[in-house]
Amino acid sequence: MRQNVQMFQPPASRIVKDFPPTHPHLIGVSGGRDSVVLLHWLTSLGYQKLIVCHLDHELRGRASQADARFVASRAAKLRLDCEIGRTDVRALAAQSKLSVETAARAARFAFFVRVARQKRCRTIFLGHHADDLVETALLNLLRGASPGGVAAMRSVSVHRIGKTELTIVRPLLGIWRREIDLYIRQNDLAFREDASNAELGPTRNRIRHRVLPYIEKQLGRGVRKAIWRVTQIWIEEEDLLESLVSDRVGASELDVVSLRKMPVALQRRVIVGWLRARGITNIGFDVVESIRGLLDPECKGAKVNLPRRRYARRRAKKIFVE
Repeated sequence: MRQNVQMFQPPASRIVKDFPPTHPHLIGVSGGRDSVVLLHWLTSLGYQKLIVCHLDHELRGRASQADARFVASRAAKLRLDCEIGRTDVRALAAQSKLSVETAARAARFAFFVRVARQKRCRTIFLGHHADDLVETALLNLLRGASPGGVAAMRSVSVHRIGKTELTIVRPLLGIWRREIDLYIRQNDLAFREDASNAELGPTRNRIRHRVLPYIEKQLGRGVRKAIWRVTQIWIEEEDLLESLVSDRVGASELDVVSLRKMPVALQRRVIVGWLRARGITNIGFDVVESIRGLLDPECKGAKVNLPRRRYARRRAKKIFVE
């Protein structure tokens, strides 16, 4: 066992060192191989106060119910607290006019936050690994995301819903799927196989099964590692840029004169951070550029439409939201 615990060191162990095993932490467990490995590895390191969280998305009928029973049984064998939730994700997607993938992700985080509030626990471990990071980065890049959006999946990040902040810890982001499969074999771990992961309908599955293999075939097997390295560089650069504008995003108004003097990259970052601090999400490139247009002394318009019927206005050399 010791050899297998050492298997994920140092990249994974370096991340969890700031989250002591003597403290309670949530852990998201779908029943799939990634989360089962994470659960096994953490308990092997002495994490005995984990709260296992599983959301039944009600997308696969009896198979989904079997997943929930498997996770509950696994938690019981490890003598861990377990919280099982259920959400009709397909109905949620139709009601919210979202894709099933997006609705499922939103439902999971809403469930995690509810459990976090109930248990007064503000940390959750998730089993995303290096291949997940690469797939997410490529997907976001093709959707036109900024470097920050491409490198959005981090080892440690904070997710906010309402007044609740949940620290998300992903210890396996430096671990590849083949290493997880090896860990499964070495420890003879049982897990649930989600048949929908092989379907080509969801965009992420097409990235995984068609796009990335095609790119690797054309450019070589090192493509995944190259994308992974780029995300690490962008994460570090994002942190630097954030430190340069952090004192401005909390302001109630943006000063046109001082913002105009900043480099374009920092202008955009200030605007995005400032809007998010005002509770405005889904901020596209066009919105940011329209607000930057308010900095032009010869700009004739003084109002930019924002989501949810809100506006950014310029008056007396100040930009504010109403």
